[in-house]
Amino acid sequence: MASAASPATDGRLDRSTRFFYGLGSVAFGVKDNGFSYMLMLFYNQVLGVPASLVAVALLTALVFDAVIDPLIGHVSDNLRSAWGRRHPFMYAAALPVAVSYAALWNPPDLSPQGLFVYLTVLAVVIRAFIAFYEVPSSALAAEFTSGYDDRSVLLSYRFFFAWIGGLSIQALAFGVLLKPDATHAVGQLNPEGYARYGLIASGIMLVAIVVSAAGTHRHIPTLRAPPEKRRKSLGQTLAEVRETLNNRSFLFLLASSIATALAGGLVASMNGYFNTFFWGFSAAQISVITLGVFVSAFVALPSAPLLSRRFGKKHTAMLLAVLSLLIGIGPVLLRLAGLFPPNGDPAVFGILFTTSIVGVTCGIIASTMGSSMIADVVEEAELKTGRRSEGLFFAASAFVGKSVSGFGILAAALLIDAIGLKPGVAPADMPAEVIQRMGAVYAPVIIMLYLVGFALLSGYRISRESHAATLRALAADAEEAAHPFPVKEDGR
Repeated sequence: MASAASPATDGRLDRSTRFFYGLGSVAFGVKDNGFSYMLMLFYNQVLGVPASLVAVALLTALVFDAVIDPLIGHVSDNLRSAWGRRHPFMYAAALPVAVSYAALWNPPDLSPQGLFVYLTVLAVVIRAFIAFYEVPSSALAAEFTSGYDDRSVLLSYRFFFAWIGGLSIQALAFGVLLKPDATHAVGQLNPEGYARYGLIASGIMLVAIVVSAAGTHRHIPTLRAPPEKRRKSLGQTLAEVRETLNNRSFLFLLASSIATALAGGLVASMNGYFNTFFWGFSAAQISVITLGVFVSAFVALPSAPLLSRRFGKKHTAMLLAVLSLLIGIGPVLLRLAGLFPPNGDPAVFGILFTTSIVGVTCGIIASTMGSSMIADVVEEAELKTGRRSEGLFFAASAFVGKSVSGFGILAAALLIDAIGLKPGVAPADMPAEVIQRMGAVYAPVIIMLYLVGFALLSGYRISRESHAATLRALAADAEEAAHPFPVKEDGR
């Protein structure tokens, strides 16, 4: 294994490495899609658990995440094993993730209170083992390459596969599995489809994790080794964690990510409600919209690194985040203003299909830039602290990403309760004033959160030029460490 002082790879990674590295994010994409788009609808509208209890269950799991993610990142950064720092965690996650996710969508016959406990336990278990895979795997990006643009290329694969995985299983769910029957006129409210979804999704997650870990296993000898072990008290360890994370650019990026993740979580959690009740779409129409978003993933894959080279990561992220907001919230604002076609008009589906593709493309690219910006923080922090902490930085990022399906669902639950959206009511029977309130409460919250995130992102200071200067400084430090005493011309 490479020494702690050895630099990350500067050359371009081969295509197979990019493929296998990205493939593993299918598991996170499947899980995040289910938690964000389907879980509230299933446990609230189908199983009858109050939305507030669903939110409490998922928020409890999120609090657990706040503890375990940084712990996994720190332990992974300092692990010494025959399989390196990252891969032991990745392999260990595969089976528990698959089993627990399948169980989540196949609950026993319990009361709403019993289902609340069941959901809470499984949400904690799923989040813990997803973190076992996702945190170490994400950290590999900063180890595989130190190139400013190469990281954008590598992480564009990660986001591509995460979206393809999530979209594929969602399209399968709404297009094939969630079908109306004699007792369920609306396919989204049919519990049998969710049970089949859980089994299929868990199998996909298992395969993605194992294949990704095995596909990148050959790189273990060339990855960085942790520093030599030394005895540290808990206080010393926590002090090192605080010192590492106390990076100005990272803190502004993290704060921005929290605001935009909350907005994105609310959007995702309310997506099924808006498609079903606000726009009046059938399960088949939702499936077509989901399939359309596949275009977004394929457009974003090459576009993210191209835009990064042209405009830099921060400016690309800011521009695309604003476009995503305008495109996503525009139809809701027009409907509230009475300037949008009524439900049932073919134009409604055509407009939402198009805005969905364009808005998600912008969102994927902005998210890719965010992760690539975190990777660039690693060397700046190393220059200051002398430690490489890829796992710790990506653990903090993972925690923010998971807040999408935690605090986002909580916000959605509060909104659902506030507007009076009752479980089990068919879309055709939902009072018009309830639907109007949904849009009127939702839109200003989304706009406010995105604007806060946009403002905070301006505090990120790492550019292409400053990153290159940091790499030069690290190389000079490494050279000085290797040759601490200058050699005179006569060799003495």
